[in-house]
Amino acid sequence: MHADLHAHTTYSDGSPLPEMCRAAETVGLDAVGFTDHCIVVDDEFGRRERYHLVETYERRREAIERFRPRTDLTVWDAAEVSYVADAEAETADFLDAAGFDYTIGSVHFAGEYDYTTASQYADASEAERRAAVERYFDAVVAAVDSELFDVLGHLDLPERMAALRGHARRSDYERVAAALSDSATVPEINAGRVHGSLGRVHPNPAMLDAFREHGVGFVLGTDSHSPREIERRVPALREVVETHDVPLAEFEPSAAVVR
Repeated sequence: MHADLHAHTTYSDGSPLPEMCRAAETVGLDAVGFTDHCIVVDDEFGRRERYHLVETYERRREAIERFRPRTDLTVWDAAEVSYVADAEAETADFLDAAGFDYTIGSVHFAGEYDYTTASQYADASEAERRAAVERYFDAVVAAVDSELFDVLGHLDLPERMAALRGHARRSDYERVAAALSDSATVPEINAGRVHGSLGRVHPNPAMLDAFREHGVGFVLGTDSHSPREIERRVPALREVVETHDVPLAEFEPSAAVVR
């Protein structure tokens, strides 16, 4: 693993950029991409107020440019953009104007379902939990089909929550793999809960053969919010890649090839 394509700074819910870069250097990375959270349009649930990269990305870009001469790392100016159904045109307009080195598209919510908190699923029935997971994968396929994003983030996010874990079916992974096989979007192996509630990377390594069958390769992201997380998660990703023979994709942010 030479590059971490998914890390956060204080421009969303992470740590100072210099500290994150020092951690990336410590674990021997050649490149790191800062992908602070971005919600382009609001919805009826007021979710956009969580993150403000739409307003602050230019300030962050200036900070990245000031820091680049101070490190041997390649530092990418990127964004993790929440996919919002029916807002594809507005999202495309913003991304065209912002000109990020690359974008990660992630499904964090879909309609009434929020996949970043377990509270609404605590008292849900099994059928209701399955409906939430099925709606999630509907949104993931729609995000891929939109061709808005370079990378598909954590493609089975509900697995992070005990209430929804295990409700994804192989058919869900297979339809995501089929969508990716016809798309320029590349999925990531995400280490965001490898030492937490999930205890492994995701997507589920047991499902990787569904992606191999479609010729789909992956990029790697720690989804780190602190230097300590980078230092712990990069070795874990390296081990997973070797242990599970993860198919890796070529990816070119800013014309630099990552392998």
